[in-house]
Amino acid sequence: MQLIISAGCILLIVLWGIFSPSSLSMVFETALASITKNFGWLYLWTVLGLVVFAFFLAFSRYGDLKLGNEDDEPEFSMGSWFSMLFAAGMGIGLVFWGVAEPISHYMTAPPGVLPGSPEAANAGMRYAFFHWGLHPWAVYGVVALAIAFFQYRREGKALISESISSLPWAPIRRMSGLFNVLAVIATAFGVAASLGMGALQINSGLHTVFGLAVSNSSQVCIILVTTSLFVTSAVTGVTKGIKILSSLNMIVALVLALFIFIIGPTVAIIDTLTNTLGSYLSEFIRMSLRMTPFRESQWVGGWTIFYWAWWISWSPFVGVFIARVSRGRTIREFIIGTVIAPSLAAFIWFSVFGGTALYMEIWQHVPIAAAVKLDASTALFTMFNAMPFGLIMSIVATLLVLVFFVTSGDSATLVLGIMSTGGNPDPSAKVKTIWGILVAGIAISLLLAGGLKAVQTATIVFALPFTMVILLMVIALWRAIREDWNEQQRQERELRRRLKQMTAQEPAKPL
Repeated sequence: MQLIISAGCILLIVLWGIFSPSSLSMVFETALASITKNFGWLYLWTVLGLVVFAFFLAFSRYGDLKLGNEDDEPEFSMGSWFSMLFAAGMGIGLVFWGVAEPISHYMTAPPGVLPGSPEAANAGMRYAFFHWGLHPWAVYGVVALAIAFFQYRREGKALISESISSLPWAPIRRMSGLFNVLAVIATAFGVAASLGMGALQINSGLHTVFGLAVSNSSQVCIILVTTSLFVTSAVTGVTKGIKILSSLNMIVALVLALFIFIIGPTVAIIDTLTNTLGSYLSEFIRMSLRMTPFRESQWVGGWTIFYWAWWISWSPFVGVFIARVSRGRTIREFIIGTVIAPSLAAFIWFSVFGGTALYMEIWQHVPIAAAVKLDASTALFTMFNAMPFGLIMSIVATLLVLVFFVTSGDSATLVLGIMSTGGNPDPSAKVKTIWGILVAGIAISLLLAGGLKAVQTATIVFALPFTMVILLMVIALWRAIREDWNEQQRQERELRRRLKQMTAQEPAKPL
């Protein structure tokens, strides 16, 4: 039933976008304006709360609890585990925005900062760290932890509703099916947002390398071809297709970043990382709660609130997927691996790509800002064209986006299949194929309805109801962790008492 309801709702929106893209765009834009104005604060407070909650769990006494039985061992090595969760969570976005976002903030700076100034460059890097650092990974980490905790310690299913159904409030428990449907819809649109951006950047890369025209028809063809690839990969399963592709792409991404670090402005990159990390930490709370109640500005809504909505819409997908590959890890290890480590990786990535782009824009007058203003998806290739071995790097980056596209798509089809079939950990190839086609249809319809802006708008709209679901999951997780911790402490006390009794009852050995 959940499969029929969620897939039916999504199909209606896809058809709407294909046959009447202008009306779909108008409705989403109206909804976006209302949500940004009236609920932007909710996104900010919720995501900051998740950061605090994640760090509290990691470094408190509860961090020793294991996701599973005490003798369970992780299924995947640390390297494979990190590669899969990183590829599923942020792969396409980092490649797309690594250059484009710092340059965008440099040109159109946050309120109170003069565009095109050194302060704007510093703010651009700081907000790139902010938008791709601890906050998004805390959203992923907490949702994934809730799913994994109830799945492996309470022997539940890999569903959003499993944690919420443990709450003592009957009206909430009766809505568990609705929560699963919301999770499926939020996931489908969140994944489509990234796939849409991936199609735009692959199109730009193919234009740079082979001269392929940048157009809607080209992007639709790219989505169709890559959809066939990630559906094929998803059918092969986690231990084969997803694991192999994720590990391969992490190696390619590391090699590309290291190459740019070496041939680019190395000292400037190190200085950028050092300076930006310091300002990010010092401005952490102010950025986390920044709104503009006394000035007309769409900057916070267009960037921070969009990103928080994007991460929230992705959280059920990434959460279920991370939970699927995380059995046997402690809460502390889990939070460090899903929040702190990937945040550090994102900081390094933006320092290398964003720092290089800003250096070339400011000191070498490479027209990267003009490229971003014209089409953000071309920013990376404009930077490569001004560097040695630019064509080779453009080819590698295009392949990188393509494989990230496939890993995100096949992970999404697996998770959507799991959530829409009552938590079945191995949904059929037919179900995966249906979801692959629907996700591709969403990306195509949103691109036709208004390109990247339509994709962003839909993400914010569909993330709002799931924000309330996440808050309920946090309450349920906190209650369950305390219960299990108290029970574990009781069992340990009982074991010590019995050992003490056994020692006392042993007869004294003769001299």
